This record gives sequence, C-alpha cells and structure tokens, in this order.
Amino acid sequence: MASPVGLPDRGCNRGCSSLAPQASGKFRVCNLRSGPRALSRDNAVLPRTATVSSPAPAPDSAVPTVSAAGTGAFVRKIIHLDCDCFYASVEMRDDPSLLGRPLAVGGRPDRRGVIATCNYDARRYGVHSAMSSALAMRKCPDLLILPPSMDKYRIASRAIMEIYRDYTPEVEPLSLDEAYLDVSRTGRCHGSATLIAREIRARVRDTVGVTVSAGVAPNKFVAKIASDWNKPDGLFVVRPHEVDAFVAALPVRKLFGVGRVTAGRLERLGIETCAQLREWSLFDLHREFGAFGRRLHELSHGIDERRVRADRERKSVSVETTYVHDLATLEQCAAEMRRLVPQLDARIERAGARRLVRKLYVKIRFADFQRTTVECVADATDVETAIALLARGLMRRPQAVRLLGVGVRVDEDTAERHGQIALFDDEAGAGEAAADVRDDVVDTADESDVTDDGNQGEAPADIVDTGDHARENGGSA
Repeated sequence: MASPVGLPDRGCNRGCSSLAPQASGKFRVCNLRSGPRALSRDNAVLPRTATVSSPAPAPDSAVPTVSAAGTGAFVRKIIHLDCDCFYASVEMRDDPSLLGRPLAVGGRPDRRGVIATCNYDARRYGVHSAMSSALAMRKCPDLLILPPSMDKYRIASRAIMEIYRDYTPEVEPLSLDEAYLDVSRTGRCHGSATLIAREIRARVRDTVGVTVSAGVAPNKFVAKIASDWNKPDGLFVVRPHEVDAFVAALPVRKLFGVGRVTAGRLERLGIETCAQLREWSLFDLHREFGAFGRRLHELSHGIDERRVRADRERKSVSVETTYVHDLATLEQCAAEMRRLVPQLDARIERAGARRLVRKLYVKIRFADFQRTTVECVADATDVETAIALLARGLMRRPQAVRLLGVGVRVDEDTAERHGQIALFDDEAGAGEAAADVRDDVVDTADESDVTDDGNQGEAPADIVDTGDHARENGGSA
C-alpha cells in the first residue's frame, strides 16, 4: 500500500524475512523465536510456513476465552492508531515539493530550537524528535526545518478522530495524532478488529492524506507496542493466544514507565527481557521497586486491564520555556519559575481546570538533554512549592538548565463530574498521566520523555521553539 507522503517501505529490523508485495498490500512475516506462529504486516497472523495468498482475515469476533490476565473473561479487541511523523506528513501533504527531501518540524537552530518530528528521509541521517535543531543540521546539512502550524495539525486531527468514531464511540485520544479504540462490540467489518484497522488506515490515507500505523491486540499495552512494530504505514496483529510469547521476547525498556533509570536498575539485576523479569516473584519486585513492582509484574505477563476511556480528554496543563542561554544557578531558575507559575495559572483558568488540579510538577531539561520531573500532591498552584520542587530536581544533576516547565495534573474522576477539558482548545493538549506514584514527591530523574504508554515519538509542541507553549502532550511519530 503506497504511502501518499513518500514514506519508504522499511525492512523489519528484528531478523524477519520479507515477503514479496502482493496485489492487495505489503506483508512481512516476523520470526518471533518464542512464538508458535508468526505475525505479519498489514494482515492477520500467519503460520510460519504459510504463503500469502489472500489478505482477508477471518472475522475475529470477541468470544469468551482465557484472557492474558488469566481470567475466563470477555476478551477485548483494542486498536492503537498512531499517525506516522504526523506534523511532517501534513506539511508534505500540503506541499508535494517536500516529498523525498529531509524535512523536520521544530524550532530554529539559532534560537536553540528542538525537533518536534521529522520524516523518514531525515531519520536516515540520524535525526530524531527531541534532538536540538542545531545538532540535526550538523547531521543533515540539507535538512529543511519548518515551524509548527498547530492550527493545520488540529484540523487534520479532528478529521482523523471523526473517522475513528465512525467505527466505535469508545475512542480515547492520547494526542492530536494518536488514539486507542475499543471495537469489541462493534458490528462493523463483521466484527473483525483487523479489518476495521485496515479500513480506517485506508480512509485516513485517502481523505486526510497521511498514513497511520496500527496495532491490534487484546489490551492497550500490547496494542501500543504492536502499532510501533512495522512503522511506517504498517498493521501488526497480536491475537490473545500469542500475547504470552510476544511479550516474553520484549526488552523491558518497552514497558510503560520504564525509562533510563529504571532500565538501568533492571539491567544491574540481570533483567533485560520480559522473560527474565517473569522469573522474579511479585513479592521480590515489590520489595525492589515498591508499588511499581506490581505494574512491572503485570506488564511482563502481558496483563493490562485499563479500559479505553472515551471520556478522558486531558490529563495535564503546563507551560515550558527553552532558553537561548542556559540557566546556571538556582536563583536564575527560581526567577524564571516566578514568571512561569502565573502563566500556568492563566492557562488553568482558561481551561476551566481550577477545581480539577491534583498534582503540581516541575520539569527540568539540562544542558545535556537529560530530564528530571519532580511532582507533589497539590490542589492549587503555588510559587514557593514550585521552587521547592525545582530545588529538589536541581540537586540531582550539577548542570546548567536549558528548559524549565511547570504544570498540574488533572484528576480524571473529578473531571467526569465537572466536565471535560477539550483536547482541541487552542492552548490545550491531551495525554496519559504518569505511572504509579509511590511517594508524595516523585522524582523521575534522568528519565526520557515517556508517558504512561511509554511514548517516545514526536516531541511535544512545547519544546519546538523558545517561547512559551501549551503542551500538546506527547504526540508520537
């Protein structure tokens, strides 16, 4: 299936054999060593020895069976849909002369801007999201960096989300370009999640002009991993009986909430794969990682009981600034925090979220691009509390600061009672909350930009320029 934006058909980087393209689409067989069957691109599951003759899978209607959680429960059918290099794809759609050349959307190199996303032509040079624009230009001198056009991206996003809702009301947007769908009870496409995902991808390509990668699985965690398996413009299906083998082979860094620090701790314990993580008891994981140990235990076994939340539109409000010159002292950072908190207050007021605040957090990005986020329980913004969190974060790394941010997390249960904050407000975003919180103050020192879904794709719009931006909360490439 050709991409309208010139995205190349990549070979699988997991030791997989590629099958020749068929008239109906492109397929790949993934030779998962521990799986009883192989998984394909843009098709349902294929036996390892099968030849591709017809792309039409049998309907995969949900039936009572044993779930990944080990319960005899109704098996859900979840689709995770993620647009490929969304901002760049919209730009290439609107200007075909950009096709085939390295392109990024982000901030200016001379103002210490950061790449929000880039196309696959740029990625071949080593350019990626959250990279400084100056470094990106050094890696790819021919790189064209366009400023973000958020209004245009929001219009495209609305059209995409409307297509999703044609198939099910259970659509949970994570950002402008990413969403979960629960199609367990829909009658569309004979109840086949695989056929629904394929039809959605075709409609988005034909009507909006961008490509979408999809993952189909019995839960959100596995569907999210699957959608990334054959990017760009790919479809990957993991059926219920294949979840165990699929997850066992995953590196632990793929688990939600596992960033650099946690991955390093796990590696020091001799744990690099989910299969190795399974050898640890729940008791031992809880002793080593606290409440997050239970989450690690569940995910390593492919268990994720989170439901798709169509009513969950937004989880945070924040402001951030990237500085032309690094901030070298606590005093300089505190002065900036006193400027940022009133801006945050104004955004909270405009978003109607004053009564919904449950946590205050401070984000610091250091000169070496490492990041620390420190948060505490709070029902209002307060400059002195923000400065105290700032000081705690700065103690972790004796480095200058290139970016400061402050934000609040919204209580979703309170939001349900008082009304939702719109995903598409001019200064609003959407995303998932951080993972488990063990203490009143949580410090995620050195972690990369990872949401609860482990998303590390397209950088938020708030880091693409040196001005203040409303957070677009982790749209992924």
